[in-house]
Amino acid sequence: MSPPKNETLDWLRLIRSENVGPITFYKLLERFGTAKAALEALPDMAKRGGAKTFKAYPKAEAEAEIEALSKLGGQIVLRTDADFPPLLSQVEDAPPLLSVLGHSHLLKKRTIAIVGARNASLNGKNFARQLAADLGAAGLLIASGMARGLDAAAHQGAMGTGTVAVLGGGVDVIYPRENEALYRELVERGAIVSEIELGTQPQARHFPRRNRIISGMGRGTVVVEASLKSGSLITARMALEQGREVFAVPGAPSDPRAAGCNKLIKDGANLTQNAEDVLEVLRPILQSPLSEPKQLEFNKKIPSTPDEAEIGKARAEVQEMLSPAPVTVDELVRNCQFSLAAVSLVLLELELAGRLERHPGNRVSLI
Repeated sequence: MSPPKNETLDWLRLIRSENVGPITFYKLLERFGTAKAALEALPDMAKRGGAKTFKAYPKAEAEAEIEALSKLGGQIVLRTDADFPPLLSQVEDAPPLLSVLGHSHLLKKRTIAIVGARNASLNGKNFARQLAADLGAAGLLIASGMARGLDAAAHQGAMGTGTVAVLGGGVDVIYPRENEALYRELVERGAIVSEIELGTQPQARHFPRRNRIISGMGRGTVVVEASLKSGSLITARMALEQGREVFAVPGAPSDPRAAGCNKLIKDGANLTQNAEDVLEVLRPILQSPLSEPKQLEFNKKIPSTPDEAEIGKARAEVQEMLSPAPVTVDELVRNCQFSLAAVSLVLLELELAGRLERHPGNRVSLI
């Protein structure tokens, strides 16, 4: 079920607001029904969580971002829109929206991610280019991160069949600059997406967030070359956490760029020497119907708010139970005398105040 058309602006304002990440975004929608109602509640909730001041993302700035993206020929695709990547929509912390340049209809295709080293060898780049071309010819969209080296080679190989670049900055920021020609071609023939605000320069902290989108879009992730400390291994780990297949191309033990891939194979990744190795694993999955993405209900009954007396007691006890070490929300609820609704509300307040961090596996910790 899609939200009302005027929700796009409110969705953008909500996800751009301070201390609101994807999981918090969905919990706020669940509690308040609409992004507009959640925006109105944010300042009071943050104040109850201990924030001295809190201001929701300004409407004028959100309108300016939408207008600027439109002038570039782009659009915002909500998680509930038909062009949102279907597998990505099933990820727990899926971005509520993506800024898209290029052909958004490509995002609906069945996808495989190809990632690897920036300082790639010539053989590695040639392999990635050919692998992307062969998998693209088999009907798959190739997703990667437009980094120099392996990512760029994968995009080049799949340009004729369909490829999407997920950026660690705004979709209007070309990074690295040496890939400007590739960027232009992706806008013309493929697609470029990002969850990050227009005009934002890439920063190190953005890339793990970007990587979860790359792995989340695909039915599997292929790592071509990677050192033991490569960001590509983070993408592979995220793919595993999302229940996706991981493929790795073996390399010479003497090459540090092969160490990460060889370790992945040792740990159980699918050894990959050509496109058929990937397709052999994916074929049964590709032949099965795509499961329905998790739906966001906009007309369901909004849960009742616990009375203030219970909330007041819950605030003190929940904060006392929390520490910098992550703990599951279920464990918090089991070890206190308050309802899940009360505990969830207290956690939202703390998060909006910048005092709580969420972790994979429904875990939380104090900052």
